[in-house]
Amino acid sequence: MTAILEELENQALRLSPKERGELIHRLIVSLEGEPEESPETIAKTWYEEIARRVANMEAGRTKWIPADEVMAQLRAKIHAAKTGSSQP
Repeated sequence: MTAILEELENQALRLSPKERGELIHRLIVSLEGEPEESPETIAKTWYEEIARRVANMEAGRTKWIPADEVMAQLRAKIHAAKTGSSQP
Protein backbone atom coordinates (compact mmCIF):
# COMPACT_ATOMS: atom_id res chain seq x y z
CA MET A 1 0.00 0.00 0.00
CA THR A 2 1.41 3.39 -0.90
CA ALA A 3 2.05 6.00 1.75
CA ILE A 4 -0.82 8.13 0.40
CA LEU A 5 -3.27 5.22 0.68
CA GLU A 6 -2.08 4.45 4.20
CA GLU A 7 -2.56 8.09 5.23
CA LEU A 8 -6.04 8.18 3.65
CA GLU A 9 -6.95 4.97 5.47
CA ASN A 10 -5.72 6.37 8.78
CA GLN A 11 -7.73 9.54 8.27
CA ALA A 12 -10.83 7.62 7.19
CA LEU A 13 -10.67 5.42 10.29
CA ARG A 14 -10.76 8.53 12.46
CA LEU A 15 -14.13 9.52 10.97
CA SER A 16 -17.36 8.71 12.75
CA PRO A 17 -19.28 5.66 11.52
CA LYS A 18 -21.78 7.96 9.79
CA GLU A 19 -18.99 9.89 8.05
CA ARG A 20 -17.28 6.64 6.99
CA GLY A 21 -20.57 5.45 5.53
CA GLU A 22 -20.90 8.67 3.54
CA LEU A 23 -17.30 8.32 2.32
CA ILE A 24 -17.96 4.74 1.25
CA HIS A 25 -21.07 5.85 -0.62
CA ARG A 26 -19.17 8.61 -2.41
CA LEU A 27 -16.35 6.25 -3.40
CA ILE A 28 -18.78 3.65 -4.75
CA VAL A 29 -20.64 6.31 -6.73
CA SER A 30 -17.30 7.51 -8.12
CA LEU A 31 -16.69 3.98 -9.46
CA GLU A 32 -20.18 2.91 -10.49
CA GLY A 33 -22.16 6.12 -10.91
CA GLU A 34 -25.39 7.05 -9.18
CA PRO A 35 -28.00 4.28 -9.03
CA GLU A 36 -30.75 4.62 -11.60
CA GLU A 37 -33.45 3.98 -9.02
CA SER A 38 -34.25 5.76 -5.75
CA PRO A 39 -33.21 4.14 -2.47
CA GLU A 40 -36.90 3.51 -1.76
CA THR A 41 -37.40 1.71 -5.08
CA ILE A 42 -34.28 -0.37 -4.53
CA ALA A 43 -35.44 -1.31 -1.00
CA LYS A 44 -38.91 -2.23 -2.31
CA THR A 45 -37.40 -4.37 -5.06
CA TRP A 46 -35.18 -6.21 -2.53
CA TYR A 47 -38.17 -6.73 -0.22
CA GLU A 48 -40.15 -8.27 -3.08
CA GLU A 49 -37.22 -10.52 -4.01
CA ILE A 50 -36.80 -11.69 -0.43
CA ALA A 51 -40.54 -12.38 -0.17
CA ARG A 52 -40.40 -14.37 -3.42
CA ARG A 53 -37.47 -16.46 -2.17
CA VAL A 54 -39.12 -17.12 1.20
CA ALA A 55 -42.32 -18.19 -0.56
CA ASN A 56 -40.30 -20.57 -2.76
CA MET A 57 -38.59 -22.05 0.30
CA GLU A 58 -41.86 -22.51 2.16
CA ALA A 59 -43.45 -24.13 -0.91
CA GLY A 60 -40.53 -26.56 -1.26
CA ARG A 61 -39.40 -25.21 -4.63
CA THR A 62 -35.91 -24.38 -3.35
CA LYS A 63 -33.03 -26.83 -3.40
CA TRP A 64 -31.22 -26.70 -0.07
CA ILE A 65 -27.46 -27.15 -0.13
CA PRO A 66 -25.45 -27.36 3.12
CA ALA A 67 -23.20 -24.33 3.65
CA ASP A 68 -20.02 -26.42 3.96
CA GLU A 69 -20.78 -28.03 0.59
CA VAL A 70 -21.27 -24.62 -1.02
CA MET A 71 -18.05 -23.33 0.54
CA ALA A 72 -16.12 -26.40 -0.68
CA GLN A 73 -17.41 -25.83 -4.21
CA LEU A 74 -16.42 -22.16 -4.07
CA ARG A 75 -12.95 -22.97 -2.75
CA ALA A 76 -12.49 -25.48 -5.56
CA LYS A 77 -13.52 -22.89 -8.15
CA ILE A 78 -11.20 -20.28 -6.67
CA HIS A 79 -8.33 -22.80 -6.61
CA ALA A 80 -9.03 -23.74 -10.24
CA ALA A 81 -9.08 -20.07 -11.27
CA LYS A 82 -5.78 -19.38 -9.49
CA THR A 83 -4.02 -22.41 -10.95
CA GLY A 84 -5.55 -22.11 -14.43
CA SER A 85 -7.03 -25.58 -14.13
CA SER A 86 -10.29 -26.41 -15.87
CA GLN A 87 -11.04 -29.01 -13.19
CA PRO A 88 -12.24 -27.56 -9.83
